[in-house]
Amino acid sequence: MMNMNNLAQTHEILTPQLATKVGLTKFEFYKYVKANEYEQVGHGVYRETQDYKTSILSTAKALKLSKASVTSYLPYEKGVYFPSAAEKEKISVGAERQRRYRAVRKLRTEPTEEHLWEVVLLYAGVRFKTYSGLPFTYEMRKGRNGQYTKELWINRRENSKSLAWSSVLLALGNIKKVGEVVERPKALGDIRGVTYIYGMFYRFGLINVPDEAKEKMKKAFGKSF
Repeated sequence: MMNMNNLAQTHEILTPQLATKVGLTKFEFYKYVKANEYEQVGHGVYRETQDYKTSILSTAKALKLSKASVTSYLPYEKGVYFPSAAEKEKISVGAERQRRYRAVRKLRTEPTEEHLWEVVLLYAGVRFKTYSGLPFTYEMRKGRNGQYTKELWINRRENSKSLAWSSVLLALGNIKKVGEVVERPKALGDIRGVTYIYGMFYRFGLINVPDEAKEKMKKAFGKSF
């Protein structure tokens, strides 16, 4: 009996209908495309992740449709699902939320520096709140080499201050020492910028906070997870 790996090797485009024709279930189909981060290029139509232009052209060829037809079938305004390396402006809002969700889930399961860095990049520009309920965002900047520098630029009103990545990692390492509920930011250590780290870590699901702080902080989140 054919499995999803065999099907993927013999077909450039995958659909639930194709899977059921060879005796596979829809559950097996969606489990496979999700686990392998296939991009959705139409309603119920998936393929291996490619850049936007290549995806449109190759999908049009495989389905024997025009480029305009393929574009009209896309489930999101700006296009398709992209891998974690794609820039935000090249994917849809819905795809970005899915990407954040997967990254956060991975971080909670395995809170490593690599996974935290991925989440921090994905949440740049997203609104957070401090322990006292003050809103803030942060941005990531690139150096001359085109790579992101190891610091976060915190935006509070008209001021912008840097937060060193080493400070974020220090706080991450202190989580296990604190306990299930982190009562206040300073509990993570006497770290510069810890009030912002506290808000970020709560949003990422790395720490729990007292109910009073939770009420102040969760109002910022809305549906932008």
